[in-house]
Amino acid sequence: MEMGDHQKNLHHCRKRPRFAESLCLLLLSLFAISASARAFDYADALTKSLLYFESQRSGRLPYNQRVTWRDHSGLTDGLEQGVDLVGGYYDAGDHVKFGLPMAFTVTMLSWGVIEFRQQIADAGELEHAMEAIKWGTDYFIKAHTSPNVLWAEVGDGDTDHYCWQRPEDMTTSRQAYKIDENNPGSDLAGETAAAMAAASIVFKKTNPHYSQLLLHHAQQVFEFGDMYRGKYDGSVEVVKSYYASVSGYKDELLWGALWLYMATDKDEYFKYFVHKAHCFGGTGWAISEFSWDVKYAGLQVIASKLLMEEKHKEHAHILEQYRSKAEYYICSCLNKNNGSNVERTPGGLLYVRQWNNMQYVSTAAFLLTVYSDLLQNSNQKLNCHGGMVGHEEILTFAKSQIDYILGSNPMNMSYLVGYGANFPARVHHRGASIVSYRENKGFIGCTQGYDYWYSRQETNPNVLVGALVGGPDCQDNFEDQRENFMQTEACTYNTAPLVGVFAKLLQLEDPNLLASY
Repeated sequence: MEMGDHQKNLHHCRKRPRFAESLCLLLLSLFAISASARAFDYADALTKSLLYFESQRSGRLPYNQRVTWRDHSGLTDGLEQGVDLVGGYYDAGDHVKFGLPMAFTVTMLSWGVIEFRQQIADAGELEHAMEAIKWGTDYFIKAHTSPNVLWAEVGDGDTDHYCWQRPEDMTTSRQAYKIDENNPGSDLAGETAAAMAAASIVFKKTNPHYSQLLLHHAQQVFEFGDMYRGKYDGSVEVVKSYYASVSGYKDELLWGALWLYMATDKDEYFKYFVHKAHCFGGTGWAISEFSWDVKYAGLQVIASKLLMEEKHKEHAHILEQYRSKAEYYICSCLNKNNGSNVERTPGGLLYVRQWNNMQYVSTAAFLLTVYSDLLQNSNQKLNCHGGMVGHEEILTFAKSQIDYILGSNPMNMSYLVGYGANFPARVHHRGASIVSYRENKGFIGCTQGYDYWYSRQETNPNVLVGALVGGPDCQDNFEDQRENFMQTEACTYNTAPLVGVFAKLLQLEDPNLLASY
């Protein structure tokens, strides 16, 4: 049996003078304690984060469905309009299928796999990650019924919110809404193109036929979105109160072009991204949030990676401008910008806004982790107004945000449902808050759900494992009440960026995994 690292270090210690030996042994014992007392089980968090997407599935559930309190739902979606729109994801605790946040969720899941594929595979979760992506992309293929038609939404928030029902009992309107030449939606088209292009990279080696199919749809959807320009909430007005496109569509068109370039290596998409950099705001907007609505920080980070490649030297000046805006984002998260930083709670959590703040925390943790890797791989440092920053400091801060989510916070609360001993038990989620359809198939009506299940003080009968809830307020306070939807509702795009970060942190924590790098 080979001498372990700890024994080797001990051996070196004993070759030193007595005082140095004592000091060395003390340091080693402290190291051993910190190594053995792993604060957070990132492997468990990773497994649970992927389980959450199975809770959010719409349509006919597969034989290997692991979340057994769910059953088939939305099986007639699109029927009124003569199209098959069965499948996809419910974005949160209600049952509308909103195209824009769903596409962003799939883009982020795909990007996580692209960046951290080996780490996810080593953790034994690659198949589940790819299943989560494919559940979304299968739906996007269905929703893209012809080159210039993309179905944007099924159901509408207003009627859906009158009811508190399990998805399996749904009696609300399932009207479907589309974008086309006369009703444009460049933001939705751009994000859907990005999602399918990113997913095509994920499936390129394991399922080349499917990868090509996704790429074919992605290119058509992007061309449609670019040719017929307009905001999707101008065409699908029922979405305005829920997922209005505040940032407009230019960021999504740049985003779609960038992902198509990454998937195809075609010069036309790279030129689009470079030539429209200024007029579409890519090199103009310095933004300190990254979300389903605002893509600038994400594309600026990817542009920074492209800058490292020799073949892009000709356009280095444009990519440098993108990179300076990426640095603004990273520095503002690190509290090292000149007076324009992301606020933090007293407990150290990034705080962007009151409603569902955790979505901005998970996307920030993801971008910080990716940027940390970029700096490490290129042996560079980040120059913030507050000084030079190394890759370790960036990753350490990203980890602090993840650890806050998992329980290192003033409430000692895990905001990832089902993880740890203390997590939100009254998540604002129809299916989780009502007795499982698998257990009780008796129909629960629209207001009956409100009268009996919504208002009860008891904890939810079903645990929405892996959901990242909206989280605490600006003072780190959190009230675990079903009606407190600002804090207790969870969304697919909250959890999606966590998948890759959990895998990365797991790799750093586990010396056995680390040995393979």
